[in-house]
Amino acid sequence: MAISGKASMNPIITPIQAPVAMEEVLERAPITVLMKATRAAKPTPIQKMEGIKSAPYRTDKPRGIYERPRKPPVMNAAPAKNSKLILAAMIFAVSMTFIDQTIVAISLPTIQEDVHLSTTGSQWIINGYLLSLSALFAFGGRLADIAGHRRMVVIGVIVFAVCSALCGATPTGSGAEAWLIVFRILQGAGAAIMFPAALAIVLESFPVSERGRAMAIFFGIAGGLTSIGPIAGGYLTEWTWRSIFWINVPVAIIALFLTWKAKPADERHPGKVDYKGTVLACGGMGLLVLGLQQSAIWGWDDAKTWISIVLGVAILVWFVKDQLASSNPLLRLRIFENRAFAVDSAVLFFLMIAFVPLFFFASEYAQISLGESASETGLYLLIFFAGFATATQWGGKMLDRIGARRPVVLGCLVGAIGFYLWGKSMTHLSVSEQWYYIVIAGLGVGLVLSPANTDALNRVPRSRYGEATGITQTVRNFGSSLGLAILGSLLITWNKSNLESAATAKGISKDKADAAAECVAQGEAACQAIGHALGPKAGEVFGAVPMAFAEATRDVFYGMAIALAIAFVIALKFMPGGKVEEGDVPEDEPVAETAA
Repeated sequence: MAISGKASMNPIITPIQAPVAMEEVLERAPITVLMKATRAAKPTPIQKMEGIKSAPYRTDKPRGIYERPRKPPVMNAAPAKNSKLILAAMIFAVSMTFIDQTIVAISLPTIQEDVHLSTTGSQWIINGYLLSLSALFAFGGRLADIAGHRRMVVIGVIVFAVCSALCGATPTGSGAEAWLIVFRILQGAGAAIMFPAALAIVLESFPVSERGRAMAIFFGIAGGLTSIGPIAGGYLTEWTWRSIFWINVPVAIIALFLTWKAKPADERHPGKVDYKGTVLACGGMGLLVLGLQQSAIWGWDDAKTWISIVLGVAILVWFVKDQLASSNPLLRLRIFENRAFAVDSAVLFFLMIAFVPLFFFASEYAQISLGESASETGLYLLIFFAGFATATQWGGKMLDRIGARRPVVLGCLVGAIGFYLWGKSMTHLSVSEQWYYIVIAGLGVGLVLSPANTDALNRVPRSRYGEATGITQTVRNFGSSLGLAILGSLLITWNKSNLESAATAKGISKDKADAAAECVAQGEAACQAIGHALGPKAGEVFGAVPMAFAEATRDVFYGMAIALAIAFVIALKFMPGGKVEEGDVPEDEPVAETAA
């Protein structure tokens, strides 16, 4: 260690950990060591000690009188007080975000018909929320570390609940689509503030040896509440679709009460927020998703599509370079130098391309191709959760026992097979020929999600939980947003192509076939107008819609299977074995600096 001034220290004195008062030295040092040390050392270093900062703990050298004895830093070794109540509070807080992933998708056909949403408008109701989550999650994680995790949970819950109520208050008329999309985006912002802080609180409340089980409960119950979304959404939609947003308000009240009762730690780590990075992330992700999602409407030969995509990619490249060069980045991208964290993040990215979009596509398929009601569609999606909730518990237990590699590799393989077989069976237009494949897909996703997410967070110091959560959730939600944009655009294109082929075989023009495909998403009123234009052949065209949509959805699910197959290859080839133990990841500590 370099120390300013000309004085030097005897070799038997080890590096100074922190300034130590002489009274403390006299109390704890053996007299023989004290005499030897004081004879060998000059007093000058003690006089200049105040400018020296603490250095990381070392065990390879003997301790002298100038070194404050301390234990190696380890992650929290015992559960926090009220850890179970804290876990319950955070589950209720984030459950709103999980419920929204399914409950809104169930009701979209009804919302489309009531407020006359366009086909892409209905996708933006889902993707505006996901895009806001992905673009702002890192910002939310960083803000939580700085301002306090408990405070940001409370603020995020309030924002989410208020925006949910405003979504439920959507006016009828031409401004309805814009109103819904805007408040869904703001709703996503509230979730981005709340989620990383809530997850960090859960991690802080349990030692590493219990985190796998705690996170399995966290995601398992939250996933179980997600499964309530299809059931509740189906029945609430039959009353009024607006109630699917209002249901978040009582859940938010319960979450706030439990948080107040549990009083989780509100640790704060002073720092600065990278506003430039936040703007670049929002702009880059937004433009990229915009171009991909609107490509089905604008067309791939339209300049707007390519300008949006290219500009979005360029801004994201700028964002990465800015983050690597910044001393205070929004995302510490060098964390990806940790292979385990990088692999976990890559697996989560490809997993989420399938996981969240499936609710939208499966809901549309069940109501358009199978002719199910909203409540029956809820039961259809519940089959998936039968496998998901069960496998989530298995995955958590395997993580605690042997680490993340085995459940992640196995889950990706099972999920890829399940999604492929589920898609292949869709053209049979029969739930009885699909349900076992749906369960297999749920098993695969359940085995992967909790272990991969928990293992990634176990790789970082405690002071970085909120920030690391922001990174993993940015990856997850951006994967979901890109998946919905790409697969949604392909669904629209393939559905139109399938219906065109069926219609032209019956002597109907391409334009009328495209209009029929568009009206199916907009509801009965729009289809009546198209039906009049088609005349006597209307029945034949609309009769071809269920199979045309089923074939398009089948190909979308093949795409989901490919995403999980890629995740499988990544996990199999690059994911390290073993599990994270207590003390493997020490806290961030400042390196000793030279005094001025």
